[in-house]
Amino acid sequence: MSIAQEIDKRKTFGIVSHPDAGKTTLTEKLLLFGGAIQIAGAVKSNKIKKHATSDFMEIERQRGISVATSVMAFNYGGKKINILDTPGHKDFAEDTYRTLTAVDSAIVVIDVAKGVENQTENLVKVCKMRTTPMIVFINKLDREGKDALDLLDEVEVKLGLKVCPLSWPIGMGQRFRGVYNMYENKLVLFSPHGKQSEENLITIEDLNDTILEEKVGEELAAELREEVEMITGIYPDFDKEAYQRGELSPVFFGSALNNFGVKELLDCFVEIAPSPLPRETEERMIEPTEPGFTGFVFKIHANMDPKHRDRIAFLRICSGIFQRNTNYLHVRQERKLKFSNPTAFMASKKTVVEEAYPGDIIGLYDSGNFKIGDTLTEGEVLHFKGIPNFSPEQFRFVNNANPLKSKQLAKGLDQLMDEGVAQLFTKENNNRKIIGTVGALQFEVIQYRLEHEYGASCTYEAINLHQALWLSWTDDKKFNEFLKRRIQYIAKDKDGKYVFLAESAYILQTVMGNNPDISFHKTSEF
Repeated sequence: MSIAQEIDKRKTFGIVSHPDAGKTTLTEKLLLFGGAIQIAGAVKSNKIKKHATSDFMEIERQRGISVATSVMAFNYGGKKINILDTPGHKDFAEDTYRTLTAVDSAIVVIDVAKGVENQTENLVKVCKMRTTPMIVFINKLDREGKDALDLLDEVEVKLGLKVCPLSWPIGMGQRFRGVYNMYENKLVLFSPHGKQSEENLITIEDLNDTILEEKVGEELAAELREEVEMITGIYPDFDKEAYQRGELSPVFFGSALNNFGVKELLDCFVEIAPSPLPRETEERMIEPTEPGFTGFVFKIHANMDPKHRDRIAFLRICSGIFQRNTNYLHVRQERKLKFSNPTAFMASKKTVVEEAYPGDIIGLYDSGNFKIGDTLTEGEVLHFKGIPNFSPEQFRFVNNANPLKSKQLAKGLDQLMDEGVAQLFTKENNNRKIIGTVGALQFEVIQYRLEHEYGASCTYEAINLHQALWLSWTDDKKFNEFLKRRIQYIAKDKDGKYVFLAESAYILQTVMGNNPDISFHKTSEF
């Protein structure tokens, strides 16, 4: 098979939503249809033994939320599907934003009862900035919720998406009877508990066919005809090119928990979603069909297998063919690296791959060489654009709760910071360590993972900080004088870069005004 055919086979997408909209459940059902798993596990607290395949970290199983992006691949309809299931919780938005740099399209999941929620708005903004094509899946139709037309209005107004419904619900909650799949002119009847069968699929070329009354009753049949006539008049016809340009978003309705409407979504997705797209670097545009291999690291995860203390860098392949045991240039380190065990993912299950193509996500075992945003190539010096770095918003002192485990604590903090979970600052005047995060829940995750993955325990102590800013300067003498005067506000990050810890916006403005020769940066990538 040629590289162009391999590229055409691949569909790499992310699933994004507000917490509890049913995103991880939808991922499970997609895997079920793809034959990648045999049983779907509900995402709940640890009351049941079977858990969602994509939530493989222990804390995720206990809390019933996703805190790290999972990568899963399966084959369906002659295509290779790569799913990236992202955290919905805002405290882990960094991981999601970075993951969105590695996908070619997205599925946005919305709860029919709650409608468009805050985190969905934030994530869709990121997708729109990158003109990522989006399909909307309105979930939980077996429960009472908002009117379908009102929801479409909400999606258009709050998310700024131009929508095009490709399926339409017949009733809702207690009255829910199924969906009319306008993309395929099929009536799909709802059977609770996921027992959908071919008998539930009825082809209807004309909605005036009396079979509709037989299957859903007179009242719902009349409602469906009226609503379909209305939406076909209001909303544009589906245009595949407009969707792939990120200008039109198809909408599907269903119930992921009941396995309903998922197959229709997947069948349409396989047909319309874009294959791997070009990627921008600071130097030039990278086309997926180029013969030379290129790829970038968008995520790092320590201890995917706690027994082996492994650290894995997730690499998105952008062009060429990645081959096992081949030397590639690590651009930042300016040296060649070779990988003997590159892996493909099925959540926590990993298999060694001999080669991988554009659109694929592979895992590289890492002994500390990689940082988020690093580039690998066959020799060309390239720097991929658009991988965000975040300035922390919450800060706490971190204290060692067990002096006998100092080495374990240091190693754990070191590796978790490399993952981009948080930032670590060491104060210059007393060597105290400060952790900075985007959300409060990250502190809990760090504490949990330090204990369960490294055998170290820590406590936190409040610190009053407004912002951490990285410093750059042109005059060494003036900067050294500044360091002496402001030593109580100075720290170093994990890489030894100087950081100014501002206690308030007023102090920051004053210090910046008094030191025009020093630049203050919101991220370390300046």
